Parts: sequence; C-alpha cells; structure tokens
Amino acid sequence: MKIAVVDYGSGNLASASRAVAIAAERSGLVADVRVTSDPAEIREASRIVLPGQGAFGDCMEGLSAVPHLRDALEETVDAGTPFLGICVGMQLMAERGLEYGATEGLGWVRGEITRIDAPGLRLPQMGWNGLDFTPGSHHLLGGLVPGDHVYFTHSFALSDGKPSEILATTDYGGPVVALVARDNRAGTQFHPEKSQEVGLAIMRNFLTWAP
Repeated sequence: MKIAVVDYGSGNLASASRAVAIAAERSGLVADVRVTSDPAEIREASRIVLPGQGAFGDCMEGLSAVPHLRDALEETVDAGTPFLGICVGMQLMAERGLEYGATEGLGWVRGEITRIDAPGLRLPQMGWNGLDFTPGSHHLLGGLVPGDHVYFTHSFALSDGKPSEILATTDYGGPVVALVARDNRAGTQFHPEKSQEVGLAIMRNFLTWAP
C-alpha cells in the first residue's frame, strides 16, 4: 500500500506520516508512507493524506503553487482513491473559506469555513474535546464510542454543511463540525495524529476503508 502525505508547505508532516505508519503497522498492513509533493507519487498512491495548519487562504495558495500538484490531487481523488484531510486539510474540502477574505476551496463537501461562534469561550479552540456521533454510522468511526476525546486547535470550522456529509460534531458553544465524509473523501477538523489511541483508531479505519 502506497500512502502519500501531501507536502505543500503546511501541516504537521512528520507527526502525520508517523501516525499513518503506526496505524498501518497495527493493522498488519505493509505500507510505504511518503511525504511528497511529486504529482507522480500522488497519482500512484492508494491512500492520500492532506495535513494542514494556518490560514485557509495560505494553505490553498500553497497547494496551488506547486506545479501540477493540485491537478494530480483532484484527478486521483476523483478517480476514487481514498482521501483524508486533517484540520485545514479538511477545511480545504469545503466550497470556500472566509478567513481573511474569501478563498475558493476544493468544493468536495458543501459549506463554508467561517469563524466559530462561541461567545464567552476562547478562540482558538485548543485542547481535548469529545465527539458526538451515531455509533455504527460510518467505517471511519468503527470502534469508537460517543464522547471519545480528540485534540482540536482551530478558530474556524465548517458551517452550512450538508447533514449527510457530517459524521461527527463536538460542542464548543454549540455544535462544531468535527468529521466529514462524502464518497471516498473524508476530513477531520481535529488532529488524529495528536489524539493518541482514538486518533490512531481513526487512522486505522481510514487505511482499511473501502468506499
């Protein structure tokens, strides 16, 4: 199994790739995990992970700045390769982001990335928070129970999302989208690579997902 962790100048590449490798080993999978910005390696991958941190617009600009990288990513995912976006990598799946101006996203899930409305609470939301979801609703949530905690660090989140594309939320002054999926595309607003055993379980589920 070839797993591409996309390098476009943003994201916790080392920790994300290490978490993927550990998840593969625990699943008994022989995995070649590569941090790469090479479009050819993206096209050859059997799984694609897109980390991200920072501002939406900067991340989209970085992704688009590497020659042919965005085209390779979109073509490969459109062809059915399972994809996982992490934090801003998940946000880039939306139709557009409204952080420091409007920036078009990949348009893979419905909705916009807007500032969290959490009066009286600190932004960014930073730390551990529980997940709210329907048990058994998706392969990515296999083995998890509602209330399992994962690690967040963000001030913006998906709004006006399509209910059927929202797998899990968390509570931070109200529901905040935590996990989305549509067809072979999935994304976590939280950081599975920083979420210890729960994060590794989600990574293992992603590696065995057959959408």
